[in-house]
Amino acid sequence: MAGQRMRRVNEAIREVLSEAITEGLKDPRIGFVTVTSVETTADLRQARVFVSVLGGDKEKQDTLAGLERSRGYLQSLIGTQLSLKRTPQLTFVRDESIDYGFHIEKLLKDIEQK
Repeated sequence: MAGQRMRRVNEAIREVLSEAITEGLKDPRIGFVTVTSVETTADLRQARVFVSVLGGDKEKQDTLAGLERSRGYLQSLIGTQLSLKRTPQLTFVRDESIDYGFHIEKLLKDIEQK
């Protein structure tokens, strides 16, 4: 039962953050960001937010810096929009799975062409 609750909490946090990042943040460093998933600890004290960022390494670093700078605002949004026992402290992590998928797809196409 706890697993289902955690999935719902993670999804609710992901939705709040996705909307806030795409519509509410004014930081010019933040580029095109997709919140791919959220993993919270069982006690709701910490949440790792996995984000996918389009662009080069500089844009990705700038976007993560902008998100870190906006962390307090985003945490307050979670606190006001979701009725949780605690508001988790957010940690932003770059999700490399999409880049890795593109890399694998390119390798497979290269093999296919040979």
